[in-house]
Amino acid sequence: MSIMSYNGGAIMAMKGKDCVLIAADRHFGIQAWMVTTDFQIFPMGDGLYISLAGLATDVQIVIKSYTLMSLVANLLYEKHFVHHRLPLL
Repeated sequence: MSIMSYNGGAIMAMKGKDCVLIAADRHFGIQAWMVTTDFQIFPMGDGLYISLAGLATDVQIVIKSYTLMSLVANLLYEKHFVHHRLPLL
C-alpha cells in the first residue's frame, strides 16, 4: 500500500461579520479505515490559527509561530527594496 493512498480529512473556513469559523473533521486513513483522529486545527498565536489536511507528515511538521512571524515579516519587508533591483546582463 502506497503512502500516497492515505488521505486527510476536509477543512472549511467561513468569515462572518464579526467572527471567523474553521471546521475540520478528524479523519485520516484509507476510505473507511481510520488510522488516527488527531486534531487538524492548531493555535499559532493570539487570534491566529492554522488548519492542515493531507498526509500525516504535513500535519506533524508545523513551524513554530516565531518562524512563521519571521517569514511573513521578511516577505513584507522585501517589498521596500524591489525598485532597487536591476536585471543582470
